[in-house]
Amino acid sequence: MNTRHPPGKLPHGELSRLISKFTRTHRRLLVPPQVGEDAAVIDMGDRLLVAKTDPITFATDQIGWYAVHVNANDIAAMGAQPRFFMATVLLPDVPNNGEIAEATFASIDAAARELDITVCGGHTEITHGLNRPIVVGHMLGEMEPEQLVQSSGLKPGHSLIMTKGLAIEATALIAREKRDELLRRGFESELLSRCESYLEIPGISVVVDAQTATSVGDVSAMHDPTEGGVATGLIELAQASQVGMEIDAGQLFVAEDSTRLCAAFDLDPLGVISSGALLIGCEPDSTEPILAALEAKAINSAQIGTVRKKDFGIKLKRNGRLEAMPMFAADEITRLFAE
Repeated sequence: MNTRHPPGKLPHGELSRLISKFTRTHRRLLVPPQVGEDAAVIDMGDRLLVAKTDPITFATDQIGWYAVHVNANDIAAMGAQPRFFMATVLLPDVPNNGEIAEATFASIDAAARELDITVCGGHTEITHGLNRPIVVGHMLGEMEPEQLVQSSGLKPGHSLIMTKGLAIEATALIAREKRDELLRRGFESELLSRCESYLEIPGISVVVDAQTATSVGDVSAMHDPTEGGVATGLIELAQASQVGMEIDAGQLFVAEDSTRLCAAFDLDPLGVISSGALLIGCEPDSTEPILAALEAKAINSAQIGTVRKKDFGIKLKRNGRLEAMPMFAADEITRLFAE
């Protein structure tokens, strides 16, 4: 057998097969490994420990910043507060790897300070065979048991909300990693600098988004769409909850900057890496309070759809017609780094 998968996440079916075959349950493991859940949850008595690991493999610039925020997002999506961070930093065997190490540590520290997270350990090495740095982040958070939010909590009739928009992380990545090429192709330096700053504004963190939603509404599920974009994030949510979805394509908002940069490389904004957006499921009567609370925090958001029964499927409603949600075998952004 010689099975080769494309770069990015393993296909959902294959991942589910491996998880079911090679993992065990434990009485204190409240949320075990499964497609669609953002983190593991362990019963520690009066508190729950939430644990997450996620690598950064596409970015080189500000890689530590990405690592902290992406892992913190998954902790927050479970309803918890991110507290402690560890990183495995793998550096290429190149002449300037000392400068890369310093920049990576500095960006980890800056992001951790912003979120009041303590960097408590990790591992750093020069790794043979790499042509770019890789940071594997490990985040620990905590919460009281009644605060737990799982991706598996959606029920038919629940509302679906998205914050900040499609392709935020992808916009920053494209601008930072392909700046020289884009300048040669006639893109304005001012535009690219603005897109680079999407890391901070609107930002790839969803910690405040999650805390705001749970503070005012009856939140049934949250999910941080990363690789595979919002389309994959919605599919993962639906699979975790065993439900269908009706998504209004007209409400899947995206910044004009993001549209332009994605179009330059023929990338679909619905399928590119999208940290910065948060998918929120809630009881119908919590929809307006959550949207209002997010607006008060200057966080753009919209109700993008409604949860349906499983046999409905996952559908996009476009111009009054229902069509299947696009599926991406690999994140669209991988095509930028295929060469």
